Amino acid sequence: MERRDWTDGHVERWKPVLPGLDPDVEGAVTRMKKLSVHLRRVREQSLVDFDLDRQEFDTLHKLAGRGGKAAPSELAADLDLAPASVTGRLDALERRGFVRRTPSTTDRRRVDVELTDTGRSTWLGAMDVLGHEEYRLLGVLGPDERTLLNDMLRRIMVVAEDRGAAAWD
Repeated sequence: MERRDWTDGHVERWKPVLPGLDPDVEGAVTRMKKLSVHLRRVREQSLVDFDLDRQEFDTLHKLAGRGGKAAPSELAADLDLAPASVTGRLDALERRGFVRRTPSTTDRRRVDVELTDTGRSTWLGAMDVLGHEEYRLLGVLGPDERTLLNDMLRRIMVVAEDRGAAAWD
C-alpha cells in the first residue's frame, strides 16, 4: 500500500459526514490546494532569501519574460497596472541596481528598461529555488506520468476557463 498523506485522513473524516462525497474528487482537489499553498510558501521564502518583495519579483519576472528589455508602458500592460505605478516600481528597482533605464535606440521619446546582470541573477536565483522544489515534487513521477498529469490538468483547466473564470496568470 502507498504511503498515506494528510489528505487521506481528511477524506476519511468527511466521508461519514457527507456520504455522497466522492473521495477521489475530494482527495484530488484537496491535494491540489495543499500543493498550491506549499509552492506559494516556497516562493515567498525564496523572495525573503533574495531580499525581494512580491512587486519587485513580479516586475523583474515580466521584464525577463520580454527578453530583459521593455518599455515602461509594456510592463504596465503586462502587470495590469497604471503607468504611474510602474514608474514607482522601476525607481525602486533602479536604486537597487536591478534595472537601468536607457533612451530607446528606435524612438527618442521612449525609454527602455533593461535588466542589469544583478537584476537577472537575483531573479534567476529566486526562480531556481521554486524550480528545484517543483522538480523535487514531480520527480516522484516518471516522464510519462508527468506528461499524463499535465494533460489531465490541462483538460480540467480548459473546463475551468470555459466558465469565464478570472484572469489566469
